[in-house]
Amino acid sequence: MAHNANMDLTEEDAADLQFPKEKKEVLKTLNMNVDNDSNNHISLREFKASCSNCLIDLVAPHFFCVECKIPICSHCFCNGVEFSVHKNDHNYQILKDTFVLFENSDWTAKEEITMLKAVLRYGNWNAVANELPKRTLNEVKDHYDYFYLKRKGSNLLPKIKETQTDVFAEPIVPYRLKINNTEDPPRFQPNTTGYSAMAGYNPARSDFEYEYDTSAEDLLSNLKPIDESDPHYSLMTKLQCAIIESYNRRLRERQRWKAIMRKHGLILTRKCLSWLSRYDITITKPVYMKLIRFMQLCEPEHFEFILEGLHRIGELKLHISRLCDFRSKGITTLGGAQLYHKLKNQHEEYKKDLKLFQKQSRYNWKQVQPNVPSATEFFVNKRRPAFAPLDILGMPGYEKLSVKEMDLCSTVRLTPTLYFELKNLLVAENKKMGHLKLQTARRLLKIDVNKTRKLYDYLVEEGFITKP
Repeated sequence: MAHNANMDLTEEDAADLQFPKEKKEVLKTLNMNVDNDSNNHISLREFKASCSNCLIDLVAPHFFCVECKIPICSHCFCNGVEFSVHKNDHNYQILKDTFVLFENSDWTAKEEITMLKAVLRYGNWNAVANELPKRTLNEVKDHYDYFYLKRKGSNLLPKIKETQTDVFAEPIVPYRLKINNTEDPPRFQPNTTGYSAMAGYNPARSDFEYEYDTSAEDLLSNLKPIDESDPHYSLMTKLQCAIIESYNRRLRERQRWKAIMRKHGLILTRKCLSWLSRYDITITKPVYMKLIRFMQLCEPEHFEFILEGLHRIGELKLHISRLCDFRSKGITTLGGAQLYHKLKNQHEEYKKDLKLFQKQSRYNWKQVQPNVPSATEFFVNKRRPAFAPLDILGMPGYEKLSVKEMDLCSTVRLTPTLYFELKNLLVAENKKMGHLKLQTARRLLKIDVNKTRKLYDYLVEEGFITKP
């Protein structure tokens, strides 16, 4: 039996650990905080992270056989498992993780392990601090720096090899990259679409061939030298200085616009518009077209952060709307929502197939015709429709739509905000003229004629507009 045993088990714990013994009847336990006796010391080389019998990962508290020098999990120990040379009457120690690992510290071993695992998993101090709710961010950083990086906790910790860059800051070497390592700017031929999209920017000269405010030089075109004998010499001199100062202000404004176009990447118009198009669903085009007016007041990164934040808000709103829709239908699990979404898409496809089938007169069962293909052949060989219904759930303005308007926007593939814009335009024209023709609606909307026809028929049916 181990010397200097520490009886730290309660009666309930002892009752849970009872199992038949062959030779011993009384067992004494030792906790992890053993004294400096060499017989009770457990070195790091003897410690293993898995049970010697079942090989599962050890979770505190577990046991350590003093005679065999092997760790045993709680399950194997409570069942009195015997394997190899290990017997269930050997002396043992209870290894816990509630003890303080380092001197001059109040961190338990459990907190130390949690911190080290979080550092390996995340590599981010904010995420590591979230795993330790009882510790602040500064406490976690200071503890890791003092006990691990500076090795104040134990000399057994690995030492980081110091290099010159650790002690001295790395010197800045200008022009480190060669010209071949950088990307060559696009150089379009004159009078091409790409050339005009770059707003007159010439990559070869790194300057604009067509200047902003091209009439600025007209201020100086009519200036002439003034004779000192002129009686109005002083007044004319001040007037010319004012003209030159006005010219300088326009030059500064020209340079400011050039800097804005360079910093924000506005030289390639198509690339900028394609970047903004990703916000059509969440922020919507009317909103971000108003926000780009403030681009000149922000740094490129800050302006992008603003748009990304609004984009994230729109995505969260979309997810919340979908969750509310699922909950209203009695769906409470993620698997059920995925199954519902899949079956809904299949139902929409079958519904379109049925409508297309019913429109064919030759497939009408009332009209018996010879050599008519079966319905199965029709569905297999038919051409699929070009576009599927638009999923408008959660889009901006979705909550303002009625049930019929939701079906119309989904079928015609109109976003709610665009639908309201087109509707208000047609209703205003109807109030102005007293009626509205379909030809006039097509001229005003300038969208697909089929979409215009369906929208026009719906507004006439609901009484928003009247036919002549």
